[in-house]
Amino acid sequence: MIFKKMIFSKILSNGLKADFSVVQVDDTCQASLYIDGRHIPGPPLPVPLDSVKGQITHWMGNHPSVGLTADEVERINREVQLENSVLEHRKHQKS
Repeated sequence: MIFKKMIFSKILSNGLKADFSVVQVDDTCQASLYIDGRHIPGPPLPVPLDSVKGQITHWMGNHPSVGLTADEVERINREVQLENSVLEHRKHQKS
């Protein structure tokens, strides 16, 4: 896993800091969650909640997981797509 860039940070209700970033795994980019600097394994992109809880519509991370708003999800998805398009462009230039 190669760190590409930080997307945003937020302070959780328990006071811990959650950092959302773009990382490269093999030849694709995905989102990654760090809580207080420790990588939290989980899905490569935010996952929709089965039932929306107020403004929280998605989650990331496994044990612990972090809730995300629609705006935060859009921001994460946009940054991951941007980095993947850059990788795809570079791949075509080498061919």
